[in-house]
Amino acid sequence: MIFDTHAHYDDEQFDADREALLSQMKENGIERIADIGASMASSKEALLLSEKYDFIYAVVGVHPSEVEELNDDKLEELRIMSRKPKCVAIGEIGLDYHWPEPSRELQQHWFSRQLSLAREEHKPVVIHSREAAEDTLRIMKEQKAEEIGGVVHCFSYSKEIARICADMGFYIGVGGVITFKNGKKLKETVADLPLDKILLETDCPYLAPEPYRGKRNSSLFLPYVVEAIADIKGISKEEVMDVTYNNALRFYGL
Repeated sequence: MIFDTHAHYDDEQFDADREALLSQMKENGIERIADIGASMASSKEALLLSEKYDFIYAVVGVHPSEVEELNDDKLEELRIMSRKPKCVAIGEIGLDYHWPEPSRELQQHWFSRQLSLAREEHKPVVIHSREAAEDTLRIMKEQKAEEIGGVVHCFSYSKEIARICADMGFYIGVGGVITFKNGKKLKETVADLPLDKILLETDCPYLAPEPYRGKRNSSLFLPYVVEAIADIKGISKEEVMDVTYNNALRFYGL
């Protein structure tokens, strides 16, 4: 059994065949999926998917690239969404310094505010962090994120930073990049971390593993990620699936 802890089936890339694709999941060993919001609109779509499919759960939040849409009223709207029965976390939230906009100050402000929201609503967080390790860790420490709990998804930093996150009680999200030839840092991180700190994810429709790199990703490709982790750790694929599935249940409180 596999739990895809980070997917975006609300994305328009799935508009043509969403229902047909999702109908194949259980027969292919994909037992549960978390659909992750990245904006107010996609958070609402994630909730709708969670209400339609018994194996899908919703995560609501605003991605750092979309924080210009946030204000106090929208944050309260997120709070109401987070109380829906199948909402299991706040996310994806965080910092992304790859592009010059939105400003770093604005991203940091709304990252902190959404962390506070998660604490108040007793939800874990799904953190997106790209080219922003120092400020991400600083804000996590300021907000006492170890009391909130969460995952740093699509992890792209060193094994040393992964250890700091793990020591704060956070999981590390591992997806298709683990299969890439240039995924050396993530391979080192997976080799170093105990398996009980790792979650499987796709970030679909993005970041498909080899041999599908560059194509639309889906949860059906997660066995390639399982195999890569098993090879790195010298354990069976069954052990990778069992431990990461239970990690995901524990993380999302299911």
